[in-house]
Amino acid sequence: MASSILSDCSSSATARLLPFHRKLHAQDFRFHRSVSIPLRPPSPTSSRSAASRFWSLSAVTPVAMTTDTSAKLIDGKMVAKQIKDEIAGEIAKMKDAIGIVPGLAVILVGARKDSQTYVRNKKKACEAVGIKSYEVHLPEDSTEEEVLKHISGFNDDPSVHGILVQLPLPRHMNEQSILNAVSIEKDVDGFHPLNIGRLAMQGREPLFVPCTPKGCMELLHRYAVDIKGKRAVVVGRSNIVGMPAALLLQKANATISIVHSYTKNPEEITRQADIVIAAVGVANLVRGSWIKPGAVVIDVGINPIDDAESPRGYRLVGDVCYEEVSKIASAITPVPGGVGPMTIAMLLSNTLDSAKRIHNFK
Repeated sequence: MASSILSDCSSSATARLLPFHRKLHAQDFRFHRSVSIPLRPPSPTSSRSAASRFWSLSAVTPVAMTTDTSAKLIDGKMVAKQIKDEIAGEIAKMKDAIGIVPGLAVILVGARKDSQTYVRNKKKACEAVGIKSYEVHLPEDSTEEEVLKHISGFNDDPSVHGILVQLPLPRHMNEQSILNAVSIEKDVDGFHPLNIGRLAMQGREPLFVPCTPKGCMELLHRYAVDIKGKRAVVVGRSNIVGMPAALLLQKANATISIVHSYTKNPEEITRQADIVIAAVGVANLVRGSWIKPGAVVIDVGINPIDDAESPRGYRLVGDVCYEEVSKIASAITPVPGGVGPMTIAMLLSNTLDSAKRIHNFK
């Protein structure tokens, strides 16, 4: 399987992977079948609020299966804009009614360019919807105690409703200890073990769901993809995406398989899936031969590969070979412009939910 992992499925036969840093690893995969979606996504007026629960997706109108050879595009950029507009409206109502606006605190340690870009984008997104942004930038050689001190301060600050520690942290810090220090009531990243534990248990609901898998589920909902009773495969088992995505699909009454680096016959298992979520961080891993005709495919991967024809010298591709899979699936997310914009939208949604819960605002 190594040759397929490192090969590029596009017309550029010489493309290769660039070095990059991601928290997802090639030890996450998944499973089963085929569903079609409407010709266009529902309008904003027909969509549920972004603050609604996302594992009740089985209530959407079932969609007929299809074997069309041209996949419909699941436009994450457009859906994210709809959600941000909805959030901005709710925040305006909250401010008018009780004089409160949600606050999001972000702690950045070090000077990684990608992390700085993510934080900058989050700040812009907050400003666009009316969320107040708080930032702490600490040097790479900061101590773990300094980070914990800032977390404690934000935990006690009533104007802060969400706390996000930008990952990855420097190697000398204990990531688990730092994430666990964030109050569960302000854990808008959804990484606190109590939130993950509640997500895994029947009859329990977490206060927050991790943003990227929550965004995947919201895309399925807004495109009216029927989940109940369907077979779903998650390619990848990371704590950030793969594992919580599988739990969310299970709560929506799908039958779940997870494909990972120790899975035998991953291609055969994935080909049985109605819904595939690929979140492994390996460019073009999931090929057309992995996909059942008519399946819905959500591609979480964002991987740079060399491209001499690009002004930047590289281009971004997903974990799914788009050129092949788009001819077999009934619907697919693009990269970029698919899951990526949804992650920040769900962070804003979680922050709004937190403020509404803390201030008992309906």
